[in-house]
Amino acid sequence: QVQLVESGGGLVQAGGSLRLSCAASGSIFSINAMGWYRQAPGKQREVVATSTNGGSTRYADSVKGRFTISRDNAKNTVYLQMNSLKPEDTAVYYCNAKITTMTPIQRRDYWGQGTQVTVSA
Repeated sequence: QVQLVESGGGLVQAGGSLRLSCAASGSIFSINAMGWYRQAPGKQREVVATSTNGGSTRYADSVKGRFTISRDNAKNTVYLQMNSLKPEDTAVYYCNAKITTMTPIQRRDYWGQGTQVTVSA
């Protein structure tokens, strides 16, 4: 089994910062990509930022210049540094990882449990 455990959400005023963390553990052979998604009330889940093993990163237009995704491959951990937060960033943030496991041998998407980020005006 594989688990993704997130931390770092909370309540912050507009203009503030938060740092999310997500650690993967379990029967992991390799992690091919990691990323963050979010879902606001009444809206569909959307991609926020992704990071590949090759070091390529992509961001949603709405967070470019404010959010930074980074990884610590030795710890199987991905981070999301969120600066200059806006009320419209309020959502549940989910960690995603494309993981190849050893038992069983397969590659699939795994999701964290979600962490609430609330930005007050």
